[in-house]
Amino acid sequence: MYNLVIYLYVLGVAVASLFDKKIKKMWRGGHEAFRVLEEKVDSGAQYVWFHAASLGEFEQGRPIMERLRREHPEKKILLTFFSPSGYEVRKNYDRADIICYLPLDTPLNARRFLKLVQPCMAFFIKYEFWWNYLELLSKRGIPTYSVSSIFRPNQIFFRWYGHHYRRVLKCFTKFFVQNETSRTLLATLGITDVAVTGDTRFDRVLAIKAQAKELPIVDAFKQGHKVFVAGSSWQPDEDIFIRFFNTHKDWKLIIAPHVIGEDHLMQILSGLERKAVRYTQTTPEEARDADCLIIDCFGLLSSIYRYGEISYVGGGFGVGIHNVLEAAVWGVPVIFGPNNRRFQEAQELLASGGGIEIGSYDDFCGVMERLMSDAPYLEKCSREAGSYVEGKSGATDAILADVTF
Repeated sequence: MYNLVIYLYVLGVAVASLFDKKIKKMWRGGHEAFRVLEEKVDSGAQYVWFHAASLGEFEQGRPIMERLRREHPEKKILLTFFSPSGYEVRKNYDRADIICYLPLDTPLNARRFLKLVQPCMAFFIKYEFWWNYLELLSKRGIPTYSVSSIFRPNQIFFRWYGHHYRRVLKCFTKFFVQNETSRTLLATLGITDVAVTGDTRFDRVLAIKAQAKELPIVDAFKQGHKVFVAGSSWQPDEDIFIRFFNTHKDWKLIIAPHVIGEDHLMQILSGLERKAVRYTQTTPEEARDADCLIIDCFGLLSSIYRYGEISYVGGGFGVGIHNVLEAAVWGVPVIFGPNNRRFQEAQELLASGGGIEIGSYDDFCGVMERLMSDAPYLEKCSREAGSYVEGKSGATDAILADVTF
């Protein structure tokens, strides 16, 4: 049944690639992966294979890859992606020896891929369960680990009709899961080689903080002012905080939108009633006199959060919030929208007091008025946000202490 679904999926992707640029990149990338591997694989080397669906999963696997590179330079690293949003951003990542797409999970692709690579070990990050690849890895006795995975009762493995598909879980050598609930759920299926190690993203954001970029333009923009930083924002988010800051002129505003396209940037600028400049089109002198700074490029947000007294992470009025840890690590309160239930770190940040949920413009006004007027409350929320992240570090150490390279 699984392979029938996969073949139907392959057919669907092939057709969709004719009309969608993103799907076309994935389709072509999967086919080109074999050429890349044939050209680059060193038959005399030992490859440790990391597979990440997209950019978020890459960030979870990155601390392990970088430790492996430092401590076992004799090993080579193969990094594969499923989504163009991961591959296109990290295709030049210098800690991996080979980076390519992972061809779709057909039996033929799996056999051809593993014959070319012959990995000595494999790490699948978070939600990645590719049946044919995993089954072959298991049959060949190749240690295979699930890292930073998290399980919920509504997943197919724990449904009455998921009996057949849950067999894929038996292919893993060990699970390194984020919480005790995941370990308990796996135990109901007879899977006990499980360690609760937490989420490697906490280690990653702490490393990012330690390596934060110097940003003269943002330094000049802040110049002692109180700043609100909105990261990964979408239009529903922007409709709320732009309206608020148009009338609260004693604070400055930094906006780093999720979509950096000219149409969206112009939409943001048209909604602002205060002096705004774009990061790539300004100077420190001009930024100093501006009220709003629009970040119109990638790669800066994790360093920018440190300039804020209060932060906002977007996506909560759409498909789901983005990375709250990048903001919280700097010890600033994190505000976000209501679609956050599926994100354990958001739920825990709320419980700690370092995160605050809003559901409307009125909610936002109430939260902001209190944070802006009640200094002890702002200080408490800030402290709880930073302490939450610090207290969750160590997953990378725990995982690597349990893996023999």
